[in-house]
Amino acid sequence: MTNTVEILDQGFDCLVERLGVVGAEHFIALIKRDDFDYTTWQRAFFDKLAPGEFASKASEHAKDHPYTGNGQIL
Repeated sequence: MTNTVEILDQGFDCLVERLGVVGAEHFIALIKRDDFDYTTWQRAFFDKLAPGEFASKASEHAKDHPYTGNGQIL
């Protein structure tokens, strides 16, 4: 099981890999400033999708954007 510090480190590493250090810090500041609720945000997005649309979009995205990161199985 991964502890809280390890999860935070891995999450920040992902943000930095994708957004850079400044972008990652900006992203975190935006979430904290707005009392951001990720679950509510995602729910609003997914409620608009037709049945099966998510699976189709996920498959298309995976095909068009193959994973090239350095993730590891924990």
